[in-house]
Amino acid sequence: MRARLQRFMYGRYGYDQLGWFLLGLYLVLYLLTLLTRWNIFYLLGTVGLFFAIFRIFSRNLPHRRAENARFLRAAGPAIRWWKLHTAMRKDKEHRYFKCPNCGQQLRVPRGKGKINITCRNCGVSFEENT
Repeated sequence: MRARLQRFMYGRYGYDQLGWFLLGLYLVLYLLTLLTRWNIFYLLGTVGLFFAIFRIFSRNLPHRRAENARFLRAAGPAIRWWKLHTAMRKDKEHRYFKCPNCGQQLRVPRGKGKINITCRNCGVSFEENT
């Protein structure tokens, strides 16, 4: 059975980040439908689900890659923000500061008192308490 599925999927696009996003969006909209009884959420979720399934079985690989690249370009800032704040919450040994000049995130050790921080990106120095 597995070999048949592998042969069937050969040359097809499969899952990527946009596909996972569409699947998650379907689940969220389905839950909203259950909570609010508004069928518009169900309709929008179903359209997203069918588009995700269409993309999985598509053989037009360059077009699907371009769609995913556009999605990642649009969602990139939110993804980077989420990853940065997750790392900041987990990291108990460092403090994070934003450069006042260029906005670069800088990581310094905790518990060193007042130190002079130099931005690696633009070279600006500023003083902060760790």
